Amino acid sequence: MAEVELLTVSNALGLFNLRGAYLIGYSWLFGMSLWVTFIGGVIAFKTLPRQQFGALQHRTFPIYFGISIALASTLLGLWTYSHPNVLEHVANPKVADVAQAYTLGSVVLAQLANQLVIGPLTSKTMFQRHKLEKSEGKSYNEAGVSAEMKALNSKFAKLHGYSSLANLTAVIACIFHGLWIGNKGLGSL
Repeated sequence: MAEVELLTVSNALGLFNLRGAYLIGYSWLFGMSLWVTFIGGVIAFKTLPRQQFGALQHRTFPIYFGISIALASTLLGLWTYSHPNVLEHVANPKVADVAQAYTLGSVVLAQLANQLVIGPLTSKTMFQRHKLEKSEGKSYNEAGVSAEMKALNSKFAKLHGYSSLANLTAVIACIFHGLWIGNKGLGSL
């Protein structure tokens, strides 16, 4: 029979440690990634007029990417610090702890790409398209739009696809890391 553990102020305060901070950070990163990717964005897309939705995404995504980068970088630092074999075997992703470091690193890199390159280019293209819609008096998807609009549509679709792929890479990496720590634990953290 399992021993009953009583909750005391002392053992409750003991919960505030590096392991607890790591799990809170991971939970925040994963929950935020799921919300932004699959729930909040879909709700906003279905609720707001297209140009307002674009303006909202333009304001929301830099914050989301920034928080993702900060959290994943912190997790990567903590993981590397608490798993010395990561640095020892850094070139061998078959080492499980190294694979987890690579996983967290892929979140950082994917969201850095979105924050610094893909996102700004996507927003710039979206606003160019909005401006052209006003000057042409037509929505981007109406028949008979200009060749310039067609080119902007194509560019926006590609950039949006790259951004979505980078973000999905980060979400899948978070899922893999969560499955790992859920099944194998945090090791010596």
